[in-house]
Amino acid sequence: MGRLDVRYSRVPQHLGPDDKPLGQRLTALRKWGRCALLDVAQVVDEGAIRGGVSAPSGHSAGPTRTGWQTRYVATLCVLDLMVGLGSAAVALVVRFGSPTVESHNNGHLWITLALPFAWMVALTLNRAYESRHLFVGNDEYARVFQSGLVLTAGLAVASFAFEFRLARGYLIIATPLLVVAGVGMRYLARRRLHGSWARGERLHRVILVGHEFPVAEMAKRLRRERFHGLGVIGACLPQPAASGERRESGLPPILGTFGDVATAVAHVGADTVVVLSCPEMAGAALRRLGWQLERDDVDLIVASNLVDVAGDRTTVRPVDGLPMLHVEHPRLKGGRRFVKEIFDRVSALVLLILAAPMLLAIALVVRTGPRAGGPAVFRQVRVGKNGRPFTIYKYRTMYVDAEARLAELRDRNESDGELFKMRHDPRVTPVGRWLRRLSLDELPQLVNVLKGDMSLVGPRPPLPREVANYPSDMRRRLVVKPGLTGLWQVSGRSDLSWEESIRLDLSYVENWSLTMDLAILARTVSAVIRSSGAY
Repeated sequence: MGRLDVRYSRVPQHLGPDDKPLGQRLTALRKWGRCALLDVAQVVDEGAIRGGVSAPSGHSAGPTRTGWQTRYVATLCVLDLMVGLGSAAVALVVRFGSPTVESHNNGHLWITLALPFAWMVALTLNRAYESRHLFVGNDEYARVFQSGLVLTAGLAVASFAFEFRLARGYLIIATPLLVVAGVGMRYLARRRLHGSWARGERLHRVILVGHEFPVAEMAKRLRRERFHGLGVIGACLPQPAASGERRESGLPPILGTFGDVATAVAHVGADTVVVLSCPEMAGAALRRLGWQLERDDVDLIVASNLVDVAGDRTTVRPVDGLPMLHVEHPRLKGGRRFVKEIFDRVSALVLLILAAPMLLAIALVVRTGPRAGGPAVFRQVRVGKNGRPFTIYKYRTMYVDAEARLAELRDRNESDGELFKMRHDPRVTPVGRWLRRLSLDELPQLVNVLKGDMSLVGPRPPLPREVANYPSDMRRRLVVKPGLTGLWQVSGRSDLSWEESIRLDLSYVENWSLTMDLAILARTVSAVIRSSGAY
């Protein structure tokens, strides 16, 4: 089939003249609408395939979605049982040496056998198996941690109530191991799921409802960021387009108007409807749509106008039956920032001590490598917190005349922003290419972290010429310290567009938390191994 081009045409003449009774004309119009929607449903599969969502064999995709989600939760249950049994067994062996008569007589062998089921009960009580807490975000991991606390408290209360002497060494080993292994196994399961989403598998089949421009922008974003698991297969707009009217680029296939949403869901097998902010779909209209979708267990998502605001900054508080979305200010000061400061400097000091032999070896290689010359450490002025300049340290990866040769390479810039980026920059030394690929050239920035100029995690440290061209809203990224790593690094580094890298930096500033920092540090390891965008 050729290029998909779906447009609304005028109502055909066979619907009858205007002098027919109103009831007959409406009946004919409904019949024509159903036929037109069926025609659209026949061609929507090509657009769905282009968007990475495989077409269903029947009209309903609900069982398919429910099937893989049920299997995913069942897999988590099996993993949690294995984690519980393994952690309890390790604690038993470490504390008592082996499942000996001593451990059997004092009851710890039976506790080891019961602990996996108690662990699953704690996870269930903390709603760690509910789909709204799975798949994306840090809420799932937080609930696993809370389950560990609940299990520890439960074991302590049961030990006191039944006058059972629970070995403290056994408990100290078992419960932390449960939490760490539980989070690790769920992380691996999620990574596997995200991999299937990246291949266009198991995606939710989504219909977008809203005005043309927001729908096109949301469709582009969801196609680019597959890790959300949402695959757009069509859209419903306020009204059909006039003949010859130009559509927005990137707009998904049009399945009807706002009144056709429920019918479109049934015909194309959608399992999720995302309603974008628009005055027509508010109040009673949104409530009626929810009732229609409820019959087929179709998810309804209402997208707000907030941009890059994390869920932990928003709370819904009803006021006389009207849900009000409250947005908290970002945490730019206070005790958590002080903890981050201490964590950064202590971690930098420890890493510098542990990595000292490797740092010296890299410096020696840079100085003595082929066509080396020049210093081992490159110094450059960057802009830090509140616009204060500082000197950043990096291992030199370019020839000493790199700045002088920049002018002749300007027309070969592969970046769409202020930075100069070339995938095969001739100014980079052979040693420098390996250092960049493994991100070893950035290790001297630990000294900047120790001095307080930078943080372990934060926005990318900009050059003064970049900051000079910043619009007012972009200067927001300067209210925190730049980072050795950040969302920009774990999301693709040099492969990102200028606009996307700035958006990620602003998103970090607005939604910072200690949990986010730890998650980014963990993702940095895999990003360095993949070497994506490192050039």
